[in-house]
Amino acid sequence: MVTGRSDKIFNAAVYLILVAVAAISLFPLLYVVSMSLTPYSEVIKNGGFVVVPRSLSFEAYNRILADPALGKSMLVTLFVTIVGTAFNLALNTLAAYPLSRKNLKGRTFFLLYIVFTMLFSGGLIPTYLVVQSLGLLNSVWALIVPGAIATFNVLVMKSFFENLPEELFESARIDGAKEFRILWRIVLPLSIPSVMTVGLFYMVGHWNSFFSAVLYITDTDLYPLQVVIRNMLLLSQSSELQAEVTVPTAAMQMAAVILGSLPIIAVYPFIQKHFTKGMLLGAIKG
Repeated sequence: MVTGRSDKIFNAAVYLILVAVAAISLFPLLYVVSMSLTPYSEVIKNGGFVVVPRSLSFEAYNRILADPALGKSMLVTLFVTIVGTAFNLALNTLAAYPLSRKNLKGRTFFLLYIVFTMLFSGGLIPTYLVVQSLGLLNSVWALIVPGAIATFNVLVMKSFFENLPEELFESARIDGAKEFRILWRIVLPLSIPSVMTVGLFYMVGHWNSFFSAVLYITDTDLYPLQVVIRNMLLLSQSSELQAEVTVPTAAMQMAAVILGSLPIIAVYPFIQKHFTKGMLLGAIKG
């Protein structure tokens, strides 16, 4: 294919724009990693802003990882993330599948009722009272049950189920399969992209759980990872004010960001293709 001068100029401009966008996108990540590895003396020397450190220091990571509370919080967060995501997906699927069937009686009413919850919520105090009345305070289940079903995720999975060929359901019913068997043997195996997409949403939400823990948990042994890291940062800021700092607060903050994000970043490449496919197929009708 022969390209003219104008096409070459256009392509070059597009490449330059893409390179600029990539650089702008990667710079914050570079800054976070650099600051977490910068020694205190170099931070002071450069006025608190370092992009490429001349020497490396892992003291910020050592300080965070040496705290015994971090191990307990990691176990709590792993439990909430794994069990909570499985619980969410089970309820989400059981809610989305009936809503995807056009022969469901009262389908329009249930859809409007569910969508209504996206516009209005009960509020913070009523939600707290409900959690308290259920006996979930000071329990890891307080981080799972209140957000068991997210309306947006139900609609994503419902849209995906609606795009499956209706002939599959008709053939299964002719063979005598009931709805639950159809869901388990036909719908779910064909809906892996949708399940992975919704599962990623729930997983990230559980892993980053902070406000719910502050609201419902008072036992320090049940604090999730994000709360413990936040307490460490507050302690480091207090030490800095008392002139007892050995590790810059900025380095502690950036190290906390990396430690809090690394597991999700490590998992994402394995489900990226399912995530992309699930978002596209779940958003296209017909």
